[in-house]
Amino acid sequence: MAEIQVTGDTLVIHVRGADRIWALKSQLEIPLEHVVSAEIDPQVVEGWNNWWKGWRAPGTQLPGVIVAGTFYLHGEKIFWDVHHPEKAITIRLAHETYQQLIVEVDDPAQSVEQIQRARATRSGA
Repeated sequence: MAEIQVTGDTLVIHVRGADRIWALKSQLEIPLEHVVSAEIDPQVVEGWNNWWKGWRAPGTQLPGVIVAGTFYLHGEKIFWDVHHPEKAITIRLAHETYQQLIVEVDDPAQSVEQIQRARATRSGA
């Protein structure tokens, strides 16, 4: 599970609990200007039982149980931290090492709103 935090112009993803071990990361920091979108992506839920999430490098995958860490799929570098796909959000990025962050959070709708609000505030919209 991950926790979303916005501090100033930075989106911080805190990886919590044992997921730090499975994902081999404890935190990601992304400038808000590099966040393209945040959404609840139904394809994550639909594709959850599909065993192929991409090449692990490094990461953990037990199909239907956990996907955590760095994966390469269709030329994109994706960070996963998901046990329950119905609680996952997808954050799309530009000008970053990762093109997507797919993370499980306590309240997906609230987390997406928090990120979108921070982006809008930053852009002055």
